[in-house]
Amino acid sequence: MAGTFGSRLRARVAESDLLPLIGVYDVFSAALAARQFEGVFVSGFSVAASHYGLPDIGFIAWPDIVTLTRRIRTVLPTHHIMVDVDDGYCDPEVAAHVVALLEAEGASGVVMEDQARPRRCGHFDGKQLLGLEDFVAKLEKVLRARRELFVVARTDAQDRDEVLRRVLAFEEAGADAILVEAVRDLETMAELSARVRRPLVFNQIAGGKSPSFSWAELRSAGVRLVHYSTPCLFAAQEGIESALAQLRADDGRLPTGGTDLAQCTSVLYANLTGGRQEAG
Repeated sequence: MAGTFGSRLRARVAESDLLPLIGVYDVFSAALAARQFEGVFVSGFSVAASHYGLPDIGFIAWPDIVTLTRRIRTVLPTHHIMVDVDDGYCDPEVAAHVVALLEAEGASGVVMEDQARPRRCGHFDGKQLLGLEDFVAKLEKVLRARRELFVVARTDAQDRDEVLRRVLAFEEAGADAILVEAVRDLETMAELSARVRRPLVFNQIAGGKSPSFSWAELRSAGVRLVHYSTPCLFAAQEGIESALAQLRADDGRLPTGGTDLAQCTSVLYANLTGGRQEAG
């Protein structure tokens, strides 16, 4: 396909239809998600859990994110890959460097939040905001460092007036899209859609502060991209716990009728041959 990964994502977002991006935590989950969707989201929450076994409160090291992105791009040469870079790993210089590396490794876009350290998952309590001028300076440095990478600026503000103030500042700085985290109603998204000229992003996480909305509801509120941060991670937790409990209950006998060696290997060989999976 012609164009860079960033320019292709930008063109896709410009279309009228909503784009779902499925949160993944490793290459295998990305390969599975890519069988049904045209884009994946390298989720900070999911990576913190899978790579470190720790909560999403700032433990992720940026080299791990860069390496994971490269591995995913190797097996998914055509899909959109959005990467969660938390707060840009603190300093503006680091944020700009990481974003440039991610673009070189094949990322389509990144999401950077306006939290101050200590940071945490956007659906946890106790978040702190970086001063708006400081975050805009970091955002502008990131925008100068990228070439065509799609940059989503995220605010974790909760007060409606402060949300609007930050969203308008992100738009003026040149962010490609804007995400307001932990939104509790679609009226907020509809109001923002009427005020800003940038695409809006919505984040869905089971058990989070935002209710679950259908694609039709999100479209009607003006949302253009929706991130599903944790479906693969939560499904893996449920599946593993269930399978191991069943193994104990059945006196060690393996179950029949589920995923087996051949089914798993078929996914792995698809990756080995270039990962040329098309979204369903």
